[in-house]
Amino acid sequence: MGDRKNLLDETAIEKLKHLVDQVKICFFCTDIKSGMPFNTRPMTVQKIDEEGNIWFLSDRASGKNSEIEIDPNVQLLFADLSHEGYLSISGKAEIIHDKYKIKELWQPLAKVWFTKGVDDPNISVIKVSPNRGHYWDTKHGKMVSFIKMIAGMVIGKTLDGGVEGEIIVK
Repeated sequence: MGDRKNLLDETAIEKLKHLVDQVKICFFCTDIKSGMPFNTRPMTVQKIDEEGNIWFLSDRASGKNSEIEIDPNVQLLFADLSHEGYLSISGKAEIIHDKYKIKELWQPLAKVWFTKGVDDPNISVIKVSPNRGHYWDTKHGKMVSFIKMIAGMVIGKTLDGGVEGEIIVK
């Protein structure tokens, strides 16, 4: 069994930043309270700020923007397969139409979706303010964890279950 370590506020934000910066791509889930299967799509994180807010660029006319307008509750799911780190974050999304923020977040790869560049009129910003989540992380990385898993299978004992816990951001 792994260790359990719940994280609050600054410590939670540090863990959040560490895991999100390693992955950058998440499944962005909306319509999570309807009781039906939620809507999900891959999204690239543009930035995570000092308060732990996670920033995205999005098409103004997208389904996710429409869904956020109806219900701002979202779930972000991250998986870092190279380091065996996983993160599930829930929070409130806000759609922002601010050219200065778009320019701050702009990266050349975004031109794949916004062909007119940084001044494309269809660009909006989504800010997700996390409130809580759960993380799972290995202590030693993928290779060491794999070796410990194999050794544990041989001797019949869990040698390294990693660490997991709640992330709470106020």
